[in-house]
Amino acid sequence: MQRRLIPEGLQKSFVNLLKPLVKLFIKWNLNPNSLTLAGVAITSMAALAFIMGKIRLGGLLILLGGLCDAIDGNVARSASKATSFGALFDSTVDRYSEFIMFFGIAAYFVFLQDYQTLVAVFLALCGSIMVSYARARAEGLGLDAKGGMMQRPERIVFLGVGALIHVVAFEIAIWVVAVFANYTALQRIRCAYKQDSARLNQEAVIKPWK
Repeated sequence: MQRRLIPEGLQKSFVNLLKPLVKLFIKWNLNPNSLTLAGVAITSMAALAFIMGKIRLGGLLILLGGLCDAIDGNVARSASKATSFGALFDSTVDRYSEFIMFFGIAAYFVFLQDYQTLVAVFLALCGSIMVSYARARAEGLGLDAKGGMMQRPERIVFLGVGALIHVVAFEIAIWVVAVFANYTALQRIRCAYKQDSARLNQEAVIKPWK
């Protein structure tokens, strides 16, 4: 199992803390897609906060938007409302959320004329998108490319908490995401490569016996 920057045990404990909230949303018969849309709306407000120079507010809203993303899937599964379209909708909206979030962050550093950090923002965006693309493309080819050190929860937590602390902590968090998100994409590519190689080797062993 590949290690993550936020331990699996800690993430499971956080999910368990959300169970009462999940049960409440199920009781209200809330559509999981509504939570997905709420997440992108809150993230859009986070981007606006960054554009206005209010990074602590932006960090808080990033975390709240991430909370919606953490809950929507659990609500769908627990209420037996999980569908293939719902999964596609969730993944697509999450990508738009990340585009919007990084746009706001980039605008903040443009106003500061901090072009070095702006490069890190671009690399972080590239890594974030490639992590998702590597998994989707691998699964389309019949391979499994999940896992990796920095997945979406880690990206949200690092950026949100960094922005809440201080601009310097925020800059460090962006560089951490820039490095480890791209590393995670490479991890997933390597994982798919190993599976494909093992499959080809197995076919090579079986064919001579046909």
